[in-house]
Amino acid sequence: MEFDSIECVSSSDGIEEDEIPQLHPHIIRSQFSSSKTTTHKNNINNNGSSILCDGNNGGIAIHPATSVHELLECPVCTNSMYPPIHQCHNGHTICSTCKARVHNRCPTCRQELGDIRCLALEKVAESLELPCKFGSLGCPEIFPYYSKLKHEAACNFRPYNCPYAGSECAAVGDIPYLVTHLRDDHKVDMHSGCTFNHRYVKSNPREVENATWMLTVFNCFGKCFCLHFEAFQLGMAPVYMAFLRFMGDETDAQNYTYSLEVGGNGRKLIWEGTPRSIRDSHRKVRDSHDGLVIQRNMALFFSGGDRKELKLRVTGRIWKEQQNPDEGACIPNLCS
Repeated sequence: MEFDSIECVSSSDGIEEDEIPQLHPHIIRSQFSSSKTTTHKNNINNNGSSILCDGNNGGIAIHPATSVHELLECPVCTNSMYPPIHQCHNGHTICSTCKARVHNRCPTCRQELGDIRCLALEKVAESLELPCKFGSLGCPEIFPYYSKLKHEAACNFRPYNCPYAGSECAAVGDIPYLVTHLRDDHKVDMHSGCTFNHRYVKSNPREVENATWMLTVFNCFGKCFCLHFEAFQLGMAPVYMAFLRFMGDETDAQNYTYSLEVGGNGRKLIWEGTPRSIRDSHRKVRDSHDGLVIQRNMALFFSGGDRKELKLRVTGRIWKEQQNPDEGACIPNLCS
């Protein structure tokens, strides 16, 4: 969103068929006839190589274990293939999702795919144990092939999506990378400290767009938090909303609490809650109303004056709940 009419004063503690690509074949040696389907046998030998046997002509192809992993990669989307794994009459394989995308034609030889299952390759996959694909990011886990995908969908080491809500940003990475990305590419304000005091000014508060007004990142307790302030339509009425997201996983987010306060003319609204993880999209948090929601009329009342200009001051703080070792009770740890 353009920021021309907004003043932010901040203070803190500091694809078609003809286009089907010609790809390198992933071949399971086999022969087919109209009346007979080839029987495939497979084994994994003691040195980790795979042995694929052709039941008709006795041909044997031995591949190192790494080649088996390559055979399990779909030649179209390059993702790992899971049952049903399809193949054409020439033995080229493809995943079930991409089979529909290529209009039932083999992307390697352009023959019709039909409904042939590559049972040999599916059986090979059952015998494999593979490391999580996020091993380079710190995950030490190893899983059976068919369990690996489920783990990776929820792996705590999987990269995070960019939390910036003003555009559909495709950047992903770990937290240090995203903090740098927000600062350098989105020009987000960075602050240190666990308290904040922001003033939001808009000359025409009757013009409400479904867009983010502001994102500020706070470094507090050695962690980073995203403070969002937005205007959007709730039914027929425009509202303003402020909320905090934690740059980390849901479990760690539960260790923190934050409060937001807005007021004026002797009145105030206070919100207190647990920050949501950036694993939850900004839109998911916003649509759940998990934050300080201010109706426009109330916002204008807080603004004072002739109620023709929005002037909101939002203050807040972040604290960490710590366990008292003597009493077993949680006591707040306030950031100085």
